[in-house]
Amino acid sequence: MYDLIIRGGTIVDGSGTAPYLGDVAIQRDRIVAVGEVTGPAKREIDARGKLVTPGWVDIHTHYDGQITWASRMDPSSTLGATTVVVGNCGVGFAPVRPQDHDTLIRLMEGVEDIPGAALHEGLSWQWESFSEYMDAVDKLPHDIDVAVQVPHGALRVYVMGGRGANRDPATPEENEEMRRLTAEAIRAGALGFSTTRTMVHRTADGDLTPTVRAAREEMEAIARGIADAGSGVLQWVSDFQEMDEEFSLVRDLTKIAGQPLSFSMVQADVVPNQWRELTQRLDASVAEGYPLKAQIAGRPVGLMLGLQGSVHPFISRPSYREIADLPLDQKVARMRDPEFRARLIAEAPMKDHPFVNSVAGAQHKMFRIGTRVDYEPDPTTSLAAEAERLGVHPDELVYDALLEDEGRAFLFFPMHNYVEGNLDNVHAMITNPNTLSGLSDGGAHVGAICDVSLPTFMLTHWCRDRTRGPLLDLADTVKQQTRDTALAVGLEDRGLLAPGYLADVNVIDFDQLELGKPYMVYDLPTGARRLMQKATGYVATIKSGQVIYQEGEPTDALPGKLIRGRQPAPAPEAAAT
Repeated sequence: MYDLIIRGGTIVDGSGTAPYLGDVAIQRDRIVAVGEVTGPAKREIDARGKLVTPGWVDIHTHYDGQITWASRMDPSSTLGATTVVVGNCGVGFAPVRPQDHDTLIRLMEGVEDIPGAALHEGLSWQWESFSEYMDAVDKLPHDIDVAVQVPHGALRVYVMGGRGANRDPATPEENEEMRRLTAEAIRAGALGFSTTRTMVHRTADGDLTPTVRAAREEMEAIARGIADAGSGVLQWVSDFQEMDEEFSLVRDLTKIAGQPLSFSMVQADVVPNQWRELTQRLDASVAEGYPLKAQIAGRPVGLMLGLQGSVHPFISRPSYREIADLPLDQKVARMRDPEFRARLIAEAPMKDHPFVNSVAGAQHKMFRIGTRVDYEPDPTTSLAAEAERLGVHPDELVYDALLEDEGRAFLFFPMHNYVEGNLDNVHAMITNPNTLSGLSDGGAHVGAICDVSLPTFMLTHWCRDRTRGPLLDLADTVKQQTRDTALAVGLEDRGLLAPGYLADVNVIDFDQLELGKPYMVYDLPTGARRLMQKATGYVATIKSGQVIYQEGEPTDALPGKLIRGRQPAPAPEAAAT
């Protein structure tokens, strides 16, 4: 008697082999048979005509706060993820001294656009050390598995206090303390270490992050801590402005740590060809034996511009300050006033909003959202192109578009990965064997970006719907966001539908799989906002043998656990059972 059998589905098992028809049998939290399964089960799921895949393993999220106050890792878990890795980009909440709580909140708020008020309300701070943080996470049941990484920003402030936050150089003694604490955290179960070195990442006060100019000596000391622990991955964000120096450091750290490193790679408008140089250096380094990967996003990193969100083109206009804090309905009423409209559109933006102003002047990258988001929009459908055809200023169209649906409408703005107005370069990134599917940023940028649906998009757009270029192979795409991501962070017990592996499974109606439009909810602590997105077509998501979502609706099951460190592959005898 099996606990669960998934019958007659098209199995895309995560190995990259061609899909095949078969059954998946589950006992407790493990897969015990794949293929033709005879015998009864306590429960069966009819998967005829459906895809059966491993659950998505999302290695780049920011649920560092949410995992301490909520059991559901939505929207990731509602969109097929069964494992998420948090603590990316060098930001997080441990280790921490009581006097530095606000410093870490301001850091997370600025870098990841998570409301500070929600963090102040939601975080219990029942920890100081990283081990105590993991214990606090472990006390709360979750719908899916979560793994944590040591964030460099928190580590530096913990060791150096205000000097660390102010980016002062660390002393040799402080470097050794960071080494010791890194090893301690990884031995306690941290999956790895993360840092950010980009000038884009700022605190809520506009300051550079504590780690942005951390010296080679500091980074090498931390890498030695990873080597001391004998485990752990490194996650890296950088502008790579000093390409030779920075890439040399990346290579050297993998040798010192004896562990793999992955770095974020996007095509930015200001350096449109940098990704090509990074790819060349990456490929050459891998050929020389360096364990490097680039994390890439399979679509544009997309801003959602809207009156409910944290970014839209008119925030920097002086008149907007008059209405910025009004409730949405009152804001919409004022903006519909013809006199106010004419005055605001005519105003020059204030210069203290450089990022918003760079967005506001790029109407050629603003696209209306119809019944669904087109993540590879034709440039001729932009608001700038539409305004040119109509003979009006594009700001007029942008202004009116933001007022649609009583001010709840969003415009799609492909911030990165869309310099040429298509995804051809992204295709080159995806198909490079040295890249990883990542950068969903689940739990982050909650007022501006909703890229958590990337794994679903990879199936719908790249494997089924794309018309502006070649499609991708379904089996390879599933492998990229299950087995490949799992192995990249040392989780060898998942991402594959085979006997002995964790029973993390998605049953998907591929024909009906469709992403809905992002929308705003107000369910964070203090009623703070966050963007959400749903999808149709997920028949069931199974975590450790238990159905956690059925037809998009949650069940009562919360089988998710805190992952402590690397997880070995099943023993050969278990896989052969």
